[in-house]
Amino acid sequence: MLDKLAACCAATGADAYLVGGFVRDWLLYNKPGHDIDIAVSGDPELVAQAIAREFGGTVIPLGAAHGVIRVVISGLEDSKQEDSGIAWAGHESLAEDLEPWTIDVDGFTGTIEEDLRQRDFSVNAMAIRLDEWPSIEQILDPMGGKDDLAQKTIRALGPTVFQDDPGRLLRAVRLASQLKFRIEPGTSKLISANAALLAKVSPERVREEFFNILSLDGAKAQIEVLDHFGLFEQVIPELQAAKGVDQPNMHYWDVWGHTMHTVEFAELITKGHQNSPLYMCVPWTSESKAHFEQQATDGHTRGTVLKLAALFHDIAKPQTKFQDETGRTRFFGHSEQGAEIVTSRLGQLRVSSKGIDMVSKMVEQHLRPTGMKDGDDWPTNRAIHRYFRDVGDVAIDTLYLCLADYLGAKGPDLVHGDWLNHARMVGHILHVGTSEPVSPTTTRLITGKDLLTHFKIQPGPEIGAVLERVEEARAAGEIETKEQALEMAANALRYLAEQLSPESRHNGLK
Repeated sequence: MLDKLAACCAATGADAYLVGGFVRDWLLYNKPGHDIDIAVSGDPELVAQAIAREFGGTVIPLGAAHGVIRVVISGLEDSKQEDSGIAWAGHESLAEDLEPWTIDVDGFTGTIEEDLRQRDFSVNAMAIRLDEWPSIEQILDPMGGKDDLAQKTIRALGPTVFQDDPGRLLRAVRLASQLKFRIEPGTSKLISANAALLAKVSPERVREEFFNILSLDGAKAQIEVLDHFGLFEQVIPELQAAKGVDQPNMHYWDVWGHTMHTVEFAELITKGHQNSPLYMCVPWTSESKAHFEQQATDGHTRGTVLKLAALFHDIAKPQTKFQDETGRTRFFGHSEQGAEIVTSRLGQLRVSSKGIDMVSKMVEQHLRPTGMKDGDDWPTNRAIHRYFRDVGDVAIDTLYLCLADYLGAKGPDLVHGDWLNHARMVGHILHVGTSEPVSPTTTRLITGKDLLTHFKIQPGPEIGAVLERVEEARAAGEIETKEQALEMAANALRYLAEQLSPESRHNGLK
């Protein structure tokens, strides 16, 4: 792949260097990745177009301000060319790899060493001529990147790094989390001193960097790092009010601490049973794993969206806190008001409408699974049917938010037997709600057209009400056939007719 890229770039007359993340990850992990960064002398667009023609890729300009051009290649199998002159034999593992490749082409003037000195962090300021790879001895490292790799350190290249590009403020935290590195003390001071500059960064870029941080393992710790630097308050400012807001005794932490730990548990409960007595209680199958690995919104999975919902789920508690006549602390309406905050804040971060709808619905409904219980009795099939009907696409996700919320509330005071009962109750809702014939996706026993034809009535609001009663009865296992559904519909229509005013009975209901 890199030999072919080198030949392609040479044909344009440009000097081409592998730079940045590709060189860094090659040195760290001793294997090339599918994300390639190239710096070229001359016009990067000319080189990018040549690469796209050679590999059958798509050219995507990333922004005139930085002059970066991206080429996305669907997979090597699709890009093999008989006249390329490249010997593919013996490289079957590469030829069969259909994972997309991303090649970012950046232009530079002057020397490559000058270009490297203007980059963000030392570990990203190394380069090697494309036609000299993989000779480690030929790596250009004017800023000490290899030493910082060995020390597992993120170090900014100068005092104006974040002023030159404030988006690097979030990138520093994301890179440290991704690589499991520490941020060098001087760089930490620079981040704190320049944190206010994040306001100048486009919402789209803030969203993408923040979502990337949230998608990584250890999201709770990284949010706390962002908060320490004064960055998090600019991403989700509404959550600052949660600090120091006490909760009833059933909660171990205040609202802020509870929120952070709910994010942590939202991450951990989607990692399987982990040979842990705590997570063995969580309903988890290969289907669960596949569900949370689904791409959901803005290029991120349901697992990341679950952590985002955990971050927002109690965001309205500070303004809804009050004490009732018994002196008990309450937060009435915090779910509904929280959903409104989600819509506003994620809208400002330019999250997709689908992503906003998902998180808003999960926040609004996060108390419902527990509220479906009738005393010590588990939810009925009718209640479960209504839940899946109302919550829709995020019904499963909200159940797992309910599990994370429970763990985040109890903390060290968790009683294993109580947790087991709660997890079994949630597992029961999940099993019944996703099994036939309860699932809302199941074909109905009867339709509105069946009612109009069989009972010779006119369309009206009572049609939907009758169909809903029939479906709830089916969910509860009370009826199974179309004949039983029609009999129940007749009784329901008769009851509704008795409730109608005489003026409405001309519809023919007897």
